[in-house]
Parts: sequence; C-alpha cells; structure tokens
Amino acid sequence: MSEEIRLMKGNEAIAHSAIRCGMDGYFGYPITPQSEVMETLMDEHPWDTTGMVVLQAESEVAAINMVYGGAASGKKVMTSSSSPGMSLKQEGISYCAGAELPCLLLNVMRGGPGLGTIQPSQADYFQTVKGGGHGDYRLITLAPYSVQEMVDFVPLGIELAFKYRNPSIILSDGIIGQMMEKVVLPPYQERRTEEEIRQECPWATQGCKKGHKPNIITSLELESSIMEENNHRFQEKYKKIEENEVRYETYMTDDADYILVAFGSSARICQKTVQLARENGLKVGLLRPITLWPFPTKPIAELAQRVKGFLTVELNAGQMVEDVRLAVNGKVPVEHYGRMGGMLFSPDEVLKNLKKLLHC
Repeated sequence: MSEEIRLMKGNEAIAHSAIRCGMDGYFGYPITPQSEVMETLMDEHPWDTTGMVVLQAESEVAAINMVYGGAASGKKVMTSSSSPGMSLKQEGISYCAGAELPCLLLNVMRGGPGLGTIQPSQADYFQTVKGGGHGDYRLITLAPYSVQEMVDFVPLGIELAFKYRNPSIILSDGIIGQMMEKVVLPPYQERRTEEEIRQECPWATQGCKKGHKPNIITSLELESSIMEENNHRFQEKYKKIEENEVRYETYMTDDADYILVAFGSSARICQKTVQLARENGLKVGLLRPITLWPFPTKPIAELAQRVKGFLTVELNAGQMVEDVRLAVNGKVPVEHYGRMGGMLFSPDEVLKNLKKLLHC
C-alpha cells in the first residue's frame, strides 16, 4: 500500500508507523499520556493484517522483559510508557543494553517526581541520556518535535537499534503525544521471514536448526576480565554512534548573537521566540538537538566560537543545560530557563528571560 495522509495524535501516529514499518511485536502497559499507543494498536488489529503481536502485559516490568525475549530472537519489538512507567522498566533496559539487544522504546514524558501530574514535562532527560538503569550504557535517543517526526522516528529508531545492536528510545512528551497534526504515513513494509532474520541476525536465539549453532543471549558474565572486555566493546560501539549518528537542526543561526537550545515541544515554542526577538532587533537563533544522545556537542562548540551566549529552554529544572555547558566549555555564558510540574512557557516569556538572563 502507498503513502497515506491522515490527521491524528502523536500517540496514534506511533502506532500506525509501527504497523507500517514491519514491527513484529509491541508489549506495553497503559499510562497517561501515552495510552493511545496501545489503544490504537488494539483498534487496528495488526495481527490480522501484518501478523504483528500486540500484548498488554501485566506490568511495566513484564513488558520490558517481553521486549527482551522478542529482541533476543531477532524480532523487531517495542514498548511505550510514560515517566513513572519508564522508571519501572530501567532494570530491563539495562539488561537489553548489556545483552546488546536491538529494540525500540517510547517515553511520552509527564511531570514528576513521583506520580506527579499527567501534564507534559521534559524532566526525564537525565534518566534517558545519562542511563536510568545501572552500569555504563547508552540509549540512542531521538527527540521528536512534531507528529510527523513521531511517525518518522519509529522506522529510524528500529533501524539504528539493529545497526548498532543497541536499544533506541523516542523521547517525546505529553504535548507531542496528545496534539493532532496532518501526517504522511509511509507505505507498508513486509515483515521479515524467519530465514531473513537468521541471515540478518546470526547472533539471535532461534532454536538449534541444521547449520545454525545455539546462541545464548545474556548480560551476565562472572569472569571480571571478560566483563571488562565486554564493556570496552560497548564503549567502542558508543564512540562509533557518536561519530556517525548526531542529528540536529538550526534555525536562523548564521548571524545570531544569542542561541536558544531546545528539544521537542520546547523547540516549537522557541521558533516563535526567535521570530519575536528578530522583530525586536535581537539576533537570536535556535539549535534543536534531534538526537539527545549522541548529543550535538561539536555544532554547539562551533557556535560558541562566535556568539555571545546560550539559553537552554526546557520543561524541567535544568538538565540538558549541563550538556550545553560541557560543549561550550566556558567560552560564553550558558543559562537555563524552564517551567515545571506540567506548566508551559510562552514565546514572549522565553524572550523576556533571554534578555534578563543574558543581559541582552
């Protein structure tokens, strides 16, 4: 089937994209504001059309372990949740990273800490890019700022996951998950055959068949020297990802004196702030990280050579600002402005605080 133009929520777009990109399985548990992902999958009955498995697990912990099992067999599998639910999945995510299992995760962030609020937030940045579970591991992190990117990042996320045998995550928020926009849905892809999976994933556990050795998938290694070798291999893989997979977008940065750095829904608001600033005679630009990890450190460092300051704009108490400061390395001031608890800022509010914090 060909491309299709539809009007839908971000959460619904994730579900439709998963079906169309040949996803083999989804395992999840309902939590606001991402419950429409599973609801849409159930409504669409993909098991009747593409053969995709959709299962509501008994808990978030069960869901991520089902993902582990599906990924270990070389299948394209995913899960989704919102902030408290993602916290429950962290041990399983660390296990997937340690076993080098490709899978796709989705977090539609809400306000915290604790149960907090069902309103949008961006306060899971630390948890996601610094490793919410135990051990030295990384998640390839994509931050959509539109419903179309929710569609596009499903096939991209699973492609990167298999390319590097590493979990990928789409880090969205309640605004993008719940808002409705026109999207272009991609054509349907055929799910891979068992023979194709064996060819593409020789490491996978698929049973002892003729000409196919048994594979054991585990993150456990009791011999310290071998575990250290494993960790060195992981770090080398992460370096390759940092070299090859940085994605970002700039807006009116060529002549800018000041740079806003924002991701996801905050970046949408900051685009208007840039326009307002220009109308007020301030040369302001925007850098939007699309990959939060790997982070666009080099582009920010290059901008720091010629601008007067940076303002990170986030729906949190100040998290991404730390990575911007590391990239800038003290060359110019880097300040943060944010709202918390599900409260949003306006473009005017951001501009007012840009002038106040950077004295421009």
